[in-house]
Amino acid sequence: MAGLVSVGLIAGRVALASLFLLAGLNKVMNYEATLAAMTEAGLAPAGVLLPIVIALEIGGGALVAVGRRFAALAALALALFTLATNIVFHDYWTMTGAMRATEQSLFFKNVSIAGGLVFLAAHFGSRSDRRRFAR
Repeated sequence: MAGLVSVGLIAGRVALASLFLLAGLNKVMNYEATLAAMTEAGLAPAGVLLPIVIALEIGGGALVAVGRRFAALAALALALFTLATNIVFHDYWTMTGAMRATEQSLFFKNVSIAGGLVFLAAHFGSRSDRRRFAR
């Protein structure tokens, strides 16, 4: 049973981290389009923010996936980042109709992801679970 728990913990960390790793790589591959979208959303200076976002998503995602030193801090940073970008890019309260429903669903999906990251950080940071999450 302990082996199954270890496999589940690793698989869960990697699955959660994959969202950020892939998003960061996508931003690298589509740098100009991402920069334009950030500028259009009013994020200034987008040219400074985008490299920081890429570093957070790829670096933080890698730390969460590996589950070693600083993984709890990375998970918390990604949770805060997810909630902040959620407010900027999924502002369903300003919309109507089908667009509102879609953006509201995306908003609360991201709230759930942030919750999972906070859960991971809390358990990874506790003394009793630190060794188990690091396997």
